[in-house]
Amino acid sequence: MEKREINPWEWSKAFGFSQAIRIAGSGELLVCAGQTAIGPDGSPPVDVGMGAQVAKAFENLGVVLTEAGFAAADVVRVNYFTTDVDELIAVLGPVAAGFFGDNLPASTLVGVSRLAFRELAVEVEAIAAR
Repeated sequence: MEKREINPWEWSKAFGFSQAIRIAGSGELLVCAGQTAIGPDGSPPVDVGMGAQVAKAFENLGVVLTEAGFAAADVVRVNYFTTDVDELIAVLGPVAAGFFGDNLPASTLVGVSRLAFRELAVEVEAIAAR
């Protein structure tokens, strides 16, 4: 499988995402449900801070990817849903860069009025391909 970032404008790279990812050839696709700061027992997060919730959502995404035999480098699409866009933007860059490394998935950020539990501030949904 061949994966190529499509970035007609360089500015998106500074924000840690690609405008599109072209995937060619045979391979596998993993569609992940939105990951949040929910604990392994399904309990809502104790820490309601955005930074802690983003870190836990990426940790949970990593567990799902690993369980399926994929890695963060395989993620081609990520959607962020948040109850506070400004707060998420303030903390997302370094956490996402630490998770994705040089990989720049296509992404979208959407502000929402609430998520499944009132304590949740962010949900990270991903598609991986290889």
